[in-house]
Amino acid sequence: MKGEIEMPVYKDTERGSWYCQFYYEDWTGKRKKKYKRGFRTKKEAQDYESEFKRVANADMDMSVASFVEVYFNDKSGELKERSQRNKRYMIQSHVIPYLGEKKMNEITPADIIAWQNEIRNKNFSESYQRMLQNQVTALFTHAQKIYNLWNNPCKKVKKIGRSDVRRLEFWTYEEYQKFIATFEKGSRSYLMFQLLFWTGMREGEMLALSMEDIDLENCQIHIRKTYYRMNRTDIITEPKTDNSVRTIEIPVFLANEIQFYWKRLYQYQKNERLFPVVAEAVQHTMKRHIEKAGVKKIDVHSLRHSHCAYLIKQGIQPLIIKERLGHKDIKITLNTYGHLYPSEQKRVASLLDHLIADDSEEKENAPAGNKGISE
Repeated sequence: MKGEIEMPVYKDTERGSWYCQFYYEDWTGKRKKKYKRGFRTKKEAQDYESEFKRVANADMDMSVASFVEVYFNDKSGELKERSQRNKRYMIQSHVIPYLGEKKMNEITPADIIAWQNEIRNKNFSESYQRMLQNQVTALFTHAQKIYNLWNNPCKKVKKIGRSDVRRLEFWTYEEYQKFIATFEKGSRSYLMFQLLFWTGMREGEMLALSMEDIDLENCQIHIRKTYYRMNRTDIITEPKTDNSVRTIEIPVFLANEIQFYWKRLYQYQKNERLFPVVAEAVQHTMKRHIEKAGVKKIDVHSLRHSHCAYLIKQGIQPLIIKERLGHKDIKITLNTYGHLYPSEQKRVASLLDHLIADDSEEKENAPAGNKGISE
């Protein structure tokens, strides 16, 4: 690298280990100095120096494992902490063991296919396979766009898994009524499930709610934060995406139930969480009451699907559902719930039948001189 002063590695005679100190240029061209000690051998110290320089300069001759750190450093301001943790887990567990030591610019489509076959052999679900594929694709796409990787091997390989969940688990309105009837009206759990079913909000959005987010007079709930727990700490942050920040119109009966619950709380501040419980508690409560109600087993997130299924049955159009759920793109809504619109197809067919029948009747009743004339 231009302007770089080569410096050898050194032996630490007191500790019996090796260390290195060297100058390098980062990817912006800025010259810096690095010092690192504690290597068992001279070669380890030399290898560390070489790899560090490649990473600092974003040289695509670096290993996949090293580029993963570059990737997360670049994405640190974009990805939320929980997203980073989940992506790191998937990459460290299922990508690094197979591709980690290979160099970014030497990975071929054949390498990606070999990795895919390893993943298939683990019998993961279709959706999880697609999630893993997306992590690998994201790495190489970032390398190509930002660091000029000349060849993206993922572009030449068919993706594994399937992202669209074709079989959605959800309750009908009747099944939900059996479930909610097992709760005491006005209780905390009762209101939590009422909100999930009648608004379609995410579990984390519901758990983050405070009275500051609710406009009872205008029957509106403003979704502007989400809740999760990590390392035994409650965390409230911005919602999943910018589109998740939204206002949900609620029915009057639900606004009345919120007000009834709120009035029963003792010395609660408007900025406090209405439901100070963790997600696991909601899941356990749901399981217990599913058994009491005798309805089919679904998870908490499936109440969001149940809300959509109910709206679709009432004839609500996809764009309205997209806005209500806070989807980023209408494609997400259609890919997820489009198959729940079979009645629309039948309605179109029926409409066409009526049009043809009406047209035939008009021709039959038309004056003799006009029959057979086409436009």
